Formats: sequence, C-alpha cells, structure tokens
Amino acid sequence: MKFFNFSNLFSKNMAMDLGTANTLIYVKGKGIILNEPSVVAYEKNTGRILAVGRKAKNFIGRAPHNIAVVRPLKDGVIADFDVAQAMIKEFFLKVQKMSRFFKPKAVICVPAGITQIEKKAVIDSAEESGVRKVYLIEEPMAAAIGANIDISQNKGQMVIDIGGGTTEVAVLSISSVAYSESVRVAGDEINETIGRYLLKNYRIQVGENTAEKCKMEIGSAYPVDGLSSLYNIAGKDSISSSPKEISLSAEEIRKAIEEPVYAVIDAIRRALEKTPPDLVVDINMDGMYLTGGGALLKGLDKLIHKETKIKCNVIEDPLISVVLGSGKALEDMKKYSRVFIN
Repeated sequence: MKFFNFSNLFSKNMAMDLGTANTLIYVKGKGIILNEPSVVAYEKNTGRILAVGRKAKNFIGRAPHNIAVVRPLKDGVIADFDVAQAMIKEFFLKVQKMSRFFKPKAVICVPAGITQIEKKAVIDSAEESGVRKVYLIEEPMAAAIGANIDISQNKGQMVIDIGGGTTEVAVLSISSVAYSESVRVAGDEINETIGRYLLKNYRIQVGENTAEKCKMEIGSAYPVDGLSSLYNIAGKDSISSSPKEISLSAEEIRKAIEEPVYAVIDAIRRALEKTPPDLVVDINMDGMYLTGGGALLKGLDKLIHKETKIKCNVIEDPLISVVLGSGKALEDMKKYSRVFIN
C-alpha cells in the first residue's frame, strides 16, 4: 500500500538568489517560480508591510511621507534584518504553503567576500522565516553551475557576476574558489551615476526607476550599433521645481558612467594580477564568463576584451544563472557538496 506523503503539500526545498536588486526563488522539482525586486514598502508608524517586490518598487519616488520604501539588502548583504526577514517570509509564502511541521531546506546565494557576521544575518533571517536548514553558496560558483560550466575541472575559469549592489570577480578551479574579489560597484551605482550626471550638467532631478530605465534603453560601456541616437528623459528642474525634459545621446551616457564601469574593469585586472600564471593561461583559452544583470549593459563584454585582451563570454540568461546554479546544487546536493560554504 502506498502512503500519501503529506510533506509534498508543504515546504518543498528551495534555492534563493537573495540579491540587492532582485530576489529569485527556485523550488525543487518545479524550477524558478519567483523573480521580484528586493523592495519592501511599509507604514513608518506601525511597521505594517504594505507591499513587497514588484508592487513595492512601484512606490519608489511616489510614496507619501508616512510610508517607507526600502531595499533591505545593501551591497549584496542584509542591511536591515527585520525588513529582510519580512521580505523573505512574504516571498516564501508566495511560492508555497509554509508549515510548522514540514520546514524546508534552502540553498541561498551570498557574495564571495561575505563576512561571518553577514553570513549569520542571512542564516538567521531565513531560519526566522521558517527554513529548517540553510546552505550557503557563493554567487560566482552558482553562476558557473547555472551556465553549465564544468566546475570540477582542474583548470582556471573566471566568472564576473555584476549584480545590483556588488560585482563579484572569481577564479574557479576543482569546484573551489581559487581567488575572489567583491567590489561594491554594480548596477545600482551606475543608476546613481546617471542621476548625479543629470543633476550636475542639466540641473534635472530624476527618480531611481527613471535612471535605471535610461541605463537599460541607451546605456552602453562601448560603442555599439543599433542604439537610438537620442533618448528623452523627464524629471524635475532643480532650480524652479518645474517639470523638465531633455534629450541625451548614447555617447553622452557612455561617458557619464565611465567611472563605475572602469571600477569593474580594475577589479578584473586585479584578479588577473593575483591569479597564478597557469590559471591565467587557462582563462585565456576559454575566455571569461560575464553574468548578472550588469552583463546586459551593452558593449561591456567588448570593453572587457579590449582592456584585458581576453575574450569575454556573456552567459546565456545572465539574470537567472545564479539561481539556476543554486537550483542545480539543490537538486543534487551530493554531487555539489563541495560548493557549499560554512
């Protein structure tokens, strides 16, 4: 007689890419079933959660004074424990029923340079949200697994993961991280740079979402074909406070974001300088692998190639490669046992 497994109704094991900009969740046996901005809107007086994820992001720049709209993660790690815990719990409830009897295990991605205190914050937040056991995996390793790179090989492979808050540069070999560096310059910093440029040069103030849209529409790290010659952007005149609209060229935005872009290039150069010669030779054979939302910045792969003389491959589906890799590690924890960190 086959008994019904009640645990199948509740708390299936999950993998989570808990990012500064977005949170993605993979449920064992189902795949990716959540991809939402890591944003929470709540009432300041009561602390009541009003919205999480995509709905909360729509509050940015439009919320009244009594509503706080926050990103509980900063530079890839938890900055506001209570809000992060509330966000994680809401996301878990979105993807499955939670039960006090059948608590899930969770694989969670973290930056390669995470400290012990930051690790504890991630683990505590997940456990307080109903997780039984937490396994941590470094983001560049998860990205490599998600991109179907054979991480078990005895050869050097470089992964550059550009997220919202951090850029992770890692050299992998034999299922381990041989070298890693985390710089707190990534997609959010590029957005902020665009905002500062507009204020300084045009006396126009724009919201976070507007700057991000500008980056996605016309932003580039290197001259590329197919970009619109001009892009119209609307904001508020910083002197008169009246509405104001201007036109920007792709070349102008490219020059405006040079500083954060070259901060990423410098991190790659440092990694190559500190990597043993044999591993650098290996990296040169296959090229570097570029992933994360920042990989979608037009022409970035070409600029990296130009500056390092090493081919740069943009991973297929760079926005989801980290959570895909975490999901693969979750599905076969025995095979990937070496990739989990303490």
